[in-house]
Amino acid sequence: MSKLTFDGIAYNRTAEESVLDCLTRHGVVVPNSCRSGICQSCMLRAVSDDPPAAAQKGLKETQKEQRYFLACSCIPSGDFEATSELPQLTRTSAQVRAVEKISPAIARVRLDYSRPFDYRPGQFLNLYRPDGLIRTYSIASVPQFEDFIELHVQRTEQGRMSRWVHEELKSGDLVHISAPLGECYYRPGNTEQPILMVGTGSGLAPLYGVLRDALRAKHSAPIWLYHGSRTRDGLYLIDELRSLAREYENFRYFPCLSRESGYEAFLAARANDAALTEHKNLKGWRVFIAGHADMVGATKKRVFLAGASLGDIHSDAFLLARN
Repeated sequence: MSKLTFDGIAYNRTAEESVLDCLTRHGVVVPNSCRSGICQSCMLRAVSDDPPAAAQKGLKETQKEQRYFLACSCIPSGDFEATSELPQLTRTSAQVRAVEKISPAIARVRLDYSRPFDYRPGQFLNLYRPDGLIRTYSIASVPQFEDFIELHVQRTEQGRMSRWVHEELKSGDLVHISAPLGECYYRPGNTEQPILMVGTGSGLAPLYGVLRDALRAKHSAPIWLYHGSRTRDGLYLIDELRSLAREYENFRYFPCLSRESGYEAFLAARANDAALTEHKNLKGWRVFIAGHADMVGATKKRVFLAGASLGDIHSDAFLLARN
């Protein structure tokens, strides 16, 4: 048993507990969402000792130098002191322009921002509910095309944030968002490099942004997008993507259903299975994968084994929140 001191109060911590798990067990509320070091909503700061390297994975060098760390992945080797005071981390207010149901499962949220908001399509941000609840959503908009931020929120029955978005959030409401995070975006150059995209559910959001950004940058090589869902209700933006496929001859789009059949216009397969059946050799390709974490992890491995370089594999894994 070791001691964890947080904001001046000491707590007993077991050897295997993360800082987040310890504080949660003691009833201390720490903002968190994914609990896997992706969303960065549980960021804290070490008071004196440097935090474990694993707890700083994905942070900027300037944040590391100031001993910022992610509580969910921080398991100190002994006594440890941390604080919630993060003076350089700020939130930006945003006003809801519109909330639109674009499928039975997906709500499209468009946000207006008053301050400059520099982002790349495919990155993600933290959305803060007025009561402090935080969830992470990928950005589907493209700043060169739209003057708003677009998020796609998939409703889940146990999802406190998603139910609030679908049932209560409305035009004119004020929310707060974090600065953009993540590396799953299109990088200009290598326009003759083929691109494969695989997504499930609202994992289409970052891919939709990346796709349109690549087409805007005149990416000339083939771009293949496979978007999958268990049922027809989980597919969306079908008309928009088919329109893009008609407009750009180098873009091909394949909607996939894994548990429903009888739709001639859709592939009866999981999106990753359909993509890797068609593309067995991915050497030299750029690959984007987004959706449920299990699918993303399995597909990254298969894509690598099919020849794609690790440096050319970009992913955005979605995890269900525990609370």
